[in-house]
Amino acid sequence: MQVTETNAEGLRREFKIVVEARDLSDRMTARLDRMSQQAQMPGFRPGKVPKTLLKQRFGKALMGEVLEETVSTSSQAAIAERSLRLATQPRVEIKEFSEGKDLEYTLAFEVMPEFDPGDFKKLEVEKLVAEPSDSQVEEAVSRLAQAQRKFGPAPEGHKAEKGDLLTIDFVGTVDGVEFEGGKAEGARVELGTGQFIPGFEDQLIGAQVGGNVKIKATFPSDYGVRFLAGREGVFDTTVKEIKHPEEAKVDDDLAKALGLENLDGVRAAVKGQLEKDLGVVSRRRLKRRVLDQMSNMHGFEVPPGLVEAEFNVIWTEIDAARKRGENEPGDEGKSEDELKEQYRTLATRRVRLGLVLAEAGRRNNIAVTSEEIERAISQQASRFPGQEKSIYAYFRNNPQAVDQLRGPILEDKVIDFIVEMAKVTTKTVTPEQLMDESEDDAAPAAEAAGDKGEGKAKKKAKAKKDE
Repeated sequence: MQVTETNAEGLRREFKIVVEARDLSDRMTARLDRMSQQAQMPGFRPGKVPKTLLKQRFGKALMGEVLEETVSTSSQAAIAERSLRLATQPRVEIKEFSEGKDLEYTLAFEVMPEFDPGDFKKLEVEKLVAEPSDSQVEEAVSRLAQAQRKFGPAPEGHKAEKGDLLTIDFVGTVDGVEFEGGKAEGARVELGTGQFIPGFEDQLIGAQVGGNVKIKATFPSDYGVRFLAGREGVFDTTVKEIKHPEEAKVDDDLAKALGLENLDGVRAAVKGQLEKDLGVVSRRRLKRRVLDQMSNMHGFEVPPGLVEAEFNVIWTEIDAARKRGENEPGDEGKSEDELKEQYRTLATRRVRLGLVLAEAGRRNNIAVTSEEIERAISQQASRFPGQEKSIYAYFRNNPQAVDQLRGPILEDKVIDFIVEMAKVTTKTVTPEQLMDESEDDAAPAAEAAGDKGEGKAKKKAKAKKDE
């Protein structure tokens, strides 16, 4: 086998590989020998079929197998001899291949860059922490009471208002034709909760028991049923019952409804949950600051193929959002070329950080255990009650899905390792200051394997929701 390096520009590598015809002939002979020992054909005893006949009948298929095997073993040998660490899957292009002639093909790929993750002991990072205030605890308890409040019969002649619980029958049509899933009897809707499509609940305000309402509402453009997306539906609706919410009370009865002993127990549980939520935000901001510093420490070249793959993932999401009219904050008014350049920079940063974290994990023997994977799968399954078996089967039959779980787990473990090594100072701030992530959002990008260009507004909304 002759291996000639034809390209070593940057991280790209390309080789011309020639395998002698004699080697191919030997491989073909060996393949025929193995086949003849098992072949059965009419007129011949088992294992006695002439190889010339086998070659005549199966030679083309066998030659294809020999080609595949030869390319695989020779390319692996060429890579191993040079101790190359591949960043992308090799691309093979056959230049010459026919019986009696040498096999010639090209092998192209990108290699991992050589770099030092750095001395994590030199990192200095500030960790923001916060405790929920008494007023925030009381507000959260009040929201719990609101969610637990009971509904009583509305006074006779009462007109439905926001907060009321209605029981309705309806039949939905699009262009005068009923559609699947557009009909219901005894459906319950709490006005103001937004559980129906936009505009539906608003048109029930003012309705009375026994009243008929013709509701016109447009399905969102990203509605899950493609046939209905963006189209106007007409719903002939009958109000069967109206219940009015009773006053939400913050007392020991609330505690009992929640399975707790008393109101102090409710406050303690709520405070514990708020502390947990603030802890999640604190860790997220600490992680982002660590990654920002690590990004500033490194400027090595990254494999173009990995950047392109990452950019395609990001751009697919960004472009789809743009088509729905959902621009990221700061993206308005920019041309497509400007946006692509911006998100390609983001992709480059994320790939570089991913390589740094992977190398840090490799050098420090940080790995994801099978127990951690099982725990992650179990958490995924718990999100779909009644479908646990199918979720487990999905991960069992899809190694790529398991890899998607492994990545974030490994990243978190490496980040934890770095934080232990770094000089971390703690700063106590108010919950509002902790939740305001605009300072961190000004950084060049987000986490290595986190959101893909998630904007300030979305993150703040998410943080508020988590609270």
